[in-house]
Amino acid sequence: MALYRRGRLWYADYYADGVRVQVSTGTANKREAEKILALRVSEVQRGVFVKPVNITLPEFGERYIEYAKAHKRSWKRDVQMLSNLQGFFGPSKLRDITPLRVEEYQQARVKNVCPATSNRELALLKHMFNIAERWGQHQGTNPVRLVKFLPENNYRFQTLSEDEERRLLVASPPYLREMILFAINTGLRTNEIFNLAWEDIDIEQRRLKMIVKKNQKALSLPLNETAFGIVGGRPKHGPYVFYNPMTGDRFKDVKGALLAAVKRAGLPKVTWHMFRHTFASRLTRSGVDIVTVKELLGHASISVTMRYAHSNDETKRRAVERLGSSDKIVTIVPPRTKIAV
Repeated sequence: MALYRRGRLWYADYYADGVRVQVSTGTANKREAEKILALRVSEVQRGVFVKPVNITLPEFGERYIEYAKAHKRSWKRDVQMLSNLQGFFGPSKLRDITPLRVEEYQQARVKNVCPATSNRELALLKHMFNIAERWGQHQGTNPVRLVKFLPENNYRFQTLSEDEERRLLVASPPYLREMILFAINTGLRTNEIFNLAWEDIDIEQRRLKMIVKKNQKALSLPLNETAFGIVGGRPKHGPYVFYNPMTGDRFKDVKGALLAAVKRAGLPKVTWHMFRHTFASRLTRSGVDIVTVKELLGHASISVTMRYAHSNDETKRRAVERLGSSDKIVTIVPPRTKIAV
């Protein structure tokens, strides 16, 4: 039995049942590697040794996605996140993905995305290792379990000012302008607008009724004058309210068109989700209570909606100012002083 180094990691070289085993210890510390090698040799001698599985992340990823399709509504998001993971880890075997490598991924990823995105991707990797262990495709510690997730500040978000909204609308082509206006006045997510069907619109009641796919919650949203003006006089062309004028089918993506409009308007980075933030923030600034905002956004829990509560500073100011307008007279009685006898 022996140890040898490959790159920064130590590899164990030993025999089990007459078969040579060469496997990464998952550590760059020689003393830790020696302990792992001693443990494996002990397992061989006691007859409890289990030969390491050589499955790679891409191989297991294919099996996992088939599983996710049957068990998760958000499996397409898993496909996207798995692509990012594979772009970093490449064809690595599951047993070669160490806590150190996971932290390196985290540090590299957070340079390009927000901490929340990095955490969601690591959560997927952690879940995959749990599944792999359950299926007998991985032995040992889940490496993600030893990595601390990054702190998230969900109370920070960007919105559009009225001037920025005007500049963006002027710089947008007609079809994009309508979609942006509809998003700002309804708070719908991108995919909800792309998939919005005429059967979801009640013209008589001026109301939108749909199921939020993210949480399977029923959403009943009254349409204001701006939102109703967009759909009320719109000719029907197929089942979808918004359709691509080039293909006649529903939109799949408008990122390129939005990016071009933002550039023409001379604005900093604008994402579609900013329209949803703008919708919610304008509601709270107008004095709408947080419970109503929750219902209009289709949130399953009010804790998610509370991120917008801090933007309602003017309403809070008016509330405390009412205390100063009271005409009640309060008499303050001084405490009695004890007299020594």
